[in-house]
Amino acid sequence: MRYISTRGLAPAQSFLEILLGGLAPDGGLYVPEAYPRFGADELVTMRGMDYRQLAYAVLSRLIDDIPVGELKALIDRTYTAETYSHGRPDSDYSQIAPVRRLEEGLYLLELSNGPTLAFKDMAMQLLGNLFEYALIRAGRDVNILGATSGDTGSAAEYAMRGKRHVRVFMLAPEHGMTRFQQAQMWSLQDANIHNLAIRGVFDDCQDIVKNVSNDLEFKAKYRIGAVNSINWARVAAQVIYYFKAYFAVTASNDEQVSFSVPSGNFGNVCAGHIARMLGLPIRRLIVATNENDVLDEFFRTGVYRPRGAAETLHTSSPSMDISKASNFERFVFDLTGRDAARVRALWSAVDRGQSFDLKPSGLFDRVSEFGFTSGSSNHANRIATIRMVWQRYGTMIDTHTADGLKVGLEHREPGVPLVCLETALPAKFEDAIREALGRAPERPAGMEDLEQRPQRVEVMEADTQAVKDYIARHAED
Repeated sequence: MRYISTRGLAPAQSFLEILLGGLAPDGGLYVPEAYPRFGADELVTMRGMDYRQLAYAVLSRLIDDIPVGELKALIDRTYTAETYSHGRPDSDYSQIAPVRRLEEGLYLLELSNGPTLAFKDMAMQLLGNLFEYALIRAGRDVNILGATSGDTGSAAEYAMRGKRHVRVFMLAPEHGMTRFQQAQMWSLQDANIHNLAIRGVFDDCQDIVKNVSNDLEFKAKYRIGAVNSINWARVAAQVIYYFKAYFAVTASNDEQVSFSVPSGNFGNVCAGHIARMLGLPIRRLIVATNENDVLDEFFRTGVYRPRGAAETLHTSSPSMDISKASNFERFVFDLTGRDAARVRALWSAVDRGQSFDLKPSGLFDRVSEFGFTSGSSNHANRIATIRMVWQRYGTMIDTHTADGLKVGLEHREPGVPLVCLETALPAKFEDAIREALGRAPERPAGMEDLEQRPQRVEVMEADTQAVKDYIARHAED
């Protein structure tokens, strides 16, 4: 399996060659040269697999430069009952992406049983083990640079803390995350973890990461790697739980399933798109945004219009406060028929702060062929949805999951199971839960005093050079 850039000007490389680097040298994102597809007989066999077996079945189609035994060992080390138990002594493998039935045909895919209580753990724990494996094999180290709007940062840091040959430099907006989210990252005392609070919004953080990644000389000198969802391995790992959920809610592979996905950076729903390209019978991928509705606007109108920092709103689903969806480029690459020159032209406009419109070219007409639709939610909607789900089903959900359920229900079709992807445990968004339900959410054992712990964080301006200088000072620590 070889990987190519969405912008077509970088050489094809193997999985391990692209694992650590994030962006391709031409500024594009890596995708497979061609998507392998599972046949009907293979899907029948996969239906009886547990999560680790499914992970191997999917990833072995996308990774052919890690020996079979070593890939299986990495997967088995990642997806353990203990990692996804929150300390419950009776936990078993059923806690790895379990599906909760709310009512006939309506389900929640629970993805928040990992160490940081968010769906990002499902991929990031594997990424941590893959990074360590690749670095030991190559005899080198890496300085990971990432940006987070809430959950990516903590998931990355918990996956990489204490790993050999790895340092993490994580950028986050100084304001805009919940206190719990901040404390999960900033309370870590591990020497290889560096938290940088940026005076700005998430898009400022993401722009800095891209600027550093596009400085090829600096990137090479300081061995810069990426764990954001621009990293192909992150997206590939997220594909697995679409297969898990599909098999859990269907009786045969003749059925179709729709998925509603809370979406900010387009990584999670992009994994659903890839699952569909691999042959999973997905009917609809429902893109659910909050008030920062850049993606919803595109799927309604054909216009992709990223917002500036001043237009990005702070909301009660802060992990989706994103106005430039990095992974969207992967989907548009497929939408254009893998026309790299076209993608280069489109993103040249985006990089200049402009928008693009795919309707005049007729490309927008193809969106429905890929199963996409969308909708948006706001604060009143998510509070009402949290309250409704608690009263009707006795289930407490977080604000992002509420956005996904609200939009998913608007697109629900009779006879088609609807799976809404859970984003995080409600404990991470206590203020909104109190507003909706008049009570605080429960916290897993060991996290009761999280916000009171000592914190290590460096506050700085939204300045690429300042971040580069910080990395240069600490890259050899």
